[in-house]
Amino acid sequence: MPGTARIANLANILTGLRLVLVPIFLYALFYDGGHQTSARIAAWAVFAVASITDRFDGLLARNYGMATEFGAFIDPIADKTLIGAALIGLSMLGDLPWWVTVLILSREVGVTVLRLAVIRSGVIPASWGGKLKTVVQTVAIGLFVLPLSGPLHVVAVVVMAAAIVLTVVTGIDYVASTIREIRWANRGS
Repeated sequence: MPGTARIANLANILTGLRLVLVPIFLYALFYDGGHQTSARIAAWAVFAVASITDRFDGLLARNYGMATEFGAFIDPIADKTLIGAALIGLSMLGDLPWWVTVLILSREVGVTVLRLAVIRSGVIPASWGGKLKTVVQTVAIGLFVLPLSGPLHVVAVVVMAAAIVLTVVTGIDYVASTIREIRWANRGS
């Protein structure tokens, strides 16, 4: 639960770093038309570091009393900025079909709007399915950022297919859970 920890703590600094890394990632991704091998590997490295900060900022916030309202607000923005920038960038380069980007981002925006709409009814925590979805999406995007070909590209496509399935299933589950939560809350009032 967000508390009164100082805003300038390591967890929030890592979240801020993730936001700062987004334009650096995009620069490397689009460098020289977006298809230079060394630039794509650099883009992958930046994406990987930014993604890892998401794991550590949450652990620090929860386990070391660094949770703040600012962190709770900015962390999902940083997450969606990184993922959104990567998906849109990959689609702009022609490496990822636009329908994949639209599907994933529509789910993310939809769930965010739903969370904001029901925030007074109580917070609906992220499910294990949602956490798995995030990990698989991140791995899939990372694989698409790398300049893979042949069988390795097939692996990237399979992982992205799994990410798409998890995105849809967890989105539906989140809506169903929210409806159940609202019905339960309305019974008590």
